[in-house]
Amino acid sequence: MSAAPMQFTRDEIADAQRTVYAALPPTPQYAWPLLAEALGAQVWVKHENHTPAGAFKIRGGLTYFEGLARLQPQVRHVISATRGNHGQSVGFAARRHGLAATIVVPHGNSVEKNAAMRALGVTLVEHGDDFQAAADHAAALAVTHGLHRVPSFHRDLVRGVATAYVEFFEALEHAPPEVLFVPIGLGSGFAGAAAARAHVGVKTKLVGVVSAHATAYLDSFRAGRPLDAPVSTQLADGMACRTPVPESLALIRREAEDVVAVTDEEVASAMRLLYGATHNVAEGAGAAALAAAWQQRGRWAGRRIGVALTGGNVDADVFSRVLQPPPAASAPAAAAAPA
Repeated sequence: MSAAPMQFTRDEIADAQRTVYAALPPTPQYAWPLLAEALGAQVWVKHENHTPAGAFKIRGGLTYFEGLARLQPQVRHVISATRGNHGQSVGFAARRHGLAATIVVPHGNSVEKNAAMRALGVTLVEHGDDFQAAADHAAALAVTHGLHRVPSFHRDLVRGVATAYVEFFEALEHAPPEVLFVPIGLGSGFAGAAAARAHVGVKTKLVGVVSAHATAYLDSFRAGRPLDAPVSTQLADGMACRTPVPESLALIRREAEDVVAVTDEEVASAMRLLYGATHNVAEGAGAAALAAAWQQRGRWAGRRIGVALTGGNVDADVFSRVLQPPPAASAPAAAAAPA
């Protein structure tokens, strides 16, 4: 499988930055001492949980809708599918452009993500048992009602997301991390990190992270072709992908140093560690990068690593359960090894 690199000119990145920064400021990156103590390495966290939608996806929505308004000004109603953060991105950007938005989510989706999308003015439709079923239904509704379908992976989405990692790499340009762990849902986050790495010119290795209970991208990465995989994660809904996007898979296979899988238990431990060490709330997918960094800590001991905290939109009841340490745990959350 091959594909041309998803690269952007300096003007394209500058245009994306103007669009994004009209709605939100750059997010911070911090090296937290307690994370360094826990992992035995310098750990830089990119805080995409600090956007107005609580996740990195908002950047892509803003740039996608800017392009849509310019190229297809006749569009008045859009539709998309999501597990939550992409839907908030669509709702946020659609409202800024005065467009109606319908979002399809699977049954049992995050209650609080659903509420956040409704608060942004979207019409929420529940359909199917997983993201792929919701996406298929959104595609059918787009045809039936003549709506513009916003994809989950697209060049303009990636261009917006890349602004987060441009910030990260430029802030650390003189001493960049040797590796950056990036969670993979459908691939826009990883693609944005790869584009930003090329833009800034750093040599940081990129490691993709999937859920061990949703291994489509890992299986496909190893096989060299798209493979479906069942989804059973109960915590990392942002990585609950059953069917990979061929274009993003090709990019990941070309740009990734590796792809690793983390269990729900490892993700829960990373959520506790992040809260104890930084007092930041991470949703499951948002903590997956740190879970992978912990899992791979032997390889990166004593070195500089980066983790993308891609979102903090976790339901309160879920987070309260996560914060309860396993019975065997006795050390403080910030210093204890994730169970």
